[in-house]
Amino acid sequence: METSNLPAIRALRPAWNKGRIVGQKRPLKPKHVWAIRVRLELAENHRDLALFNLAIDSKLRGCDLVKMRVVDVMASGQIKERASVLQSKTQKPVRFEISEGTRASLARWMREPLMVGSEYLWPGRFNERLHISTRQYARIVRDWVTSIGLEASAYGTHSMRRTKVTQIYKKTGNLRAVQLLLGHTKMDSTVRYLGVELEDALVIAEAIEI
Repeated sequence: METSNLPAIRALRPAWNKGRIVGQKRPLKPKHVWAIRVRLELAENHRDLALFNLAIDSKLRGCDLVKMRVVDVMASGQIKERASVLQSKTQKPVRFEISEGTRASLARWMREPLMVGSEYLWPGRFNERLHISTRQYARIVRDWVTSIGLEASAYGTHSMRRTKVTQIYKKTGNLRAVQLLLGHTKMDSTVRYLGVELEDALVIAEAIEI
């Protein structure tokens, strides 16, 4: 007697994105950047202040930011005004500026006992970890945004990457400059990353009254 094939029974699992806000993470606004900076300065959290400032200036992906070495930003005992990092995703170098405020916060962080003899800018707490992990960096970013009352699920490590380039595009409209700063190989990637088409469409729509 033949038996019909019965459908496999699988346990129901909740969707991975249940209760989460998915999609592009929002960039920080200038007022958010200054609010976080002030809080870190008042708390005298020198590592986080240097990490926050460099994350904004460098516009690097989290995986590249956490692996930065001291020699990437320092030469002859001085913090560089410009630096270059090889991107792990594209294997191509990207250059970025280090602003005066960021240089000052990095110099202060370099004087901390933890940084004596350290090869990495953000050393890990355990001997087996040479530097902080991307997961730890994500937790740090979450603490930053929640400390000023923002919704943690709407922001992430890519918020740090998008913050400065969003302001650059708003002020100049120069997509090519943004493409170079982000290290994108295709302009389409930059357009999608910034959500330029939607943003421009909304600006045009807001200017028309009927």
